[in-house]
Amino acid sequence: MGKCLEFQVNARQIVCSSGPLLGSELALRPYPSCVALLRRGEAAQPPVASTAALRPAVPDEVIRVLSVLPSASIVTAPDGAVLRASSRALALGLVNRSALTISDIARLVERVSDDGNAREQEMRVRRPPLGRELLELRVRAAALGTGAILLLIDDLAEERRVDAVRRDFVANVSHELKTPVGALSLLAETVLSAADDPEQVRHFAERMQMEASRLSSLIQDVIDLSRLQSDDPMTRAEVVSVDELISRAFEEVRTLATSHEVELVRGGQTDAEVYGDRGQLLTALRNLVTNAIVYSPDNTRVAVSSTVKSGLIEIAVKDQGIGIPGHDLDRIFERFYRVDPARSRGTGGTGLGLAIVKHVCHNHGGECTVWSEVNTGSTFTLRLPAYDPQTGSAREPEELEMDIVSFPDDGGL
Repeated sequence: MGKCLEFQVNARQIVCSSGPLLGSELALRPYPSCVALLRRGEAAQPPVASTAALRPAVPDEVIRVLSVLPSASIVTAPDGAVLRASSRALALGLVNRSALTISDIARLVERVSDDGNAREQEMRVRRPPLGRELLELRVRAAALGTGAILLLIDDLAEERRVDAVRRDFVANVSHELKTPVGALSLLAETVLSAADDPEQVRHFAERMQMEASRLSSLIQDVIDLSRLQSDDPMTRAEVVSVDELISRAFEEVRTLATSHEVELVRGGQTDAEVYGDRGQLLTALRNLVTNAIVYSPDNTRVAVSSTVKSGLIEIAVKDQGIGIPGHDLDRIFERFYRVDPARSRGTGGTGLGLAIVKHVCHNHGGECTVWSEVNTGSTFTLRLPAYDPQTGSAREPEELEMDIVSFPDDGGL
């Protein structure tokens, strides 16, 4: 069959490669079977093959295998478009919508796509979206039989950091446990010596109860922080409403606020959502609000507000408390660091609350910042990547297959 005529269509004129064609109908030229009949007002477009139809399928067997691997996993089309991504890959910020966020990884996919040879590469890159943290990654890429490219990614910095943290953690916990255990032992001896004095027994029994409560809180915080530092933080990831998160945190600290005569104030509400572990996010926010309450004078306010800026959710916890000296601001997120050790003992603080907040933010690809002025107050701000249901960057857990997120085709028609 002969070559088809090429044509363009605009609002008023139909132009053919051999000249203008006027009128409401096209006079068919030498190859009538190749030219469509166009009427005024109708849009003419050559048939376009859907990009989605051209992209390789990911077998169910591959999805099931990836769901049990400890490595972050991504499956891409030969052109680099993301077809599947594990929750770990999302947590590291390696995928945004249906695109890879790290150019070095994208180039590795391109090379494997070109020659079909499997490759392994170690790289140091900045973690999206903020770019303030360096990631040390081992990336392995190989072509699947369907034409797709499989990426397995291990966070080397995390492995090394966890080993160092464990060593320091054991030393710190051993030291911290000595104080309440020693106090309980001393109080028990005192109770025994004052057995004939009911008032003294009652007094020291109350002190023992306080120390036991403090010891229990310390052990729970140690367990929580240890879990944050060692486990995969996104194994229970889901879409979490920020407004519901704040409301739940208020419910859990309301009794404490009432006892300290502190008013809880809810700032601007949003319909924003974040993809992450609901329990971890609630713990982080609750720790910030609790700190704001216990370090605030009576008859003051603690306000929590949320906004969305440039794809990041900002949850700000503002108090009218005693403030934090400038020389302490760089250290307040360290484990067991206390600005005022005496006050921490009086409030039952363990020195781990802000360290937990820091690790929760880290696990969700965000950060926690602080502004403070002595005798004025402090503002702690959680900044987390926002979940956008329109982009397909993540799905509700019930829509996930074996904890693997699927990405729709952006270019298909």
